[in-house]
Amino acid sequence: MAVEEIHAEMVSSVWKVLVAPGAEVAAGDTLVILESMKMEIPVLTERAGTVAELHVVEGEVLQEGDLIATVTS
Repeated sequence: MAVEEIHAEMVSSVWKVLVAPGAEVAAGDTLVILESMKMEIPVLTERAGTVAELHVVEGEVLQEGDLIATVTS
């Protein structure tokens, strides 16, 4: 089983969570939308699979490198 860890690429806040643990996702699906400097930044999965864990909630402030989600395939 392959595991994809999705991390924040910059300091941002979680604007919207679009998936829940257990959700099936396709490669390229948006998991969450971050907000930084008034820009919305979609966070995508690179592979199809299942959202194993979601590590963020809406309104949370993230630092660069923080874990957002894990997807297993």
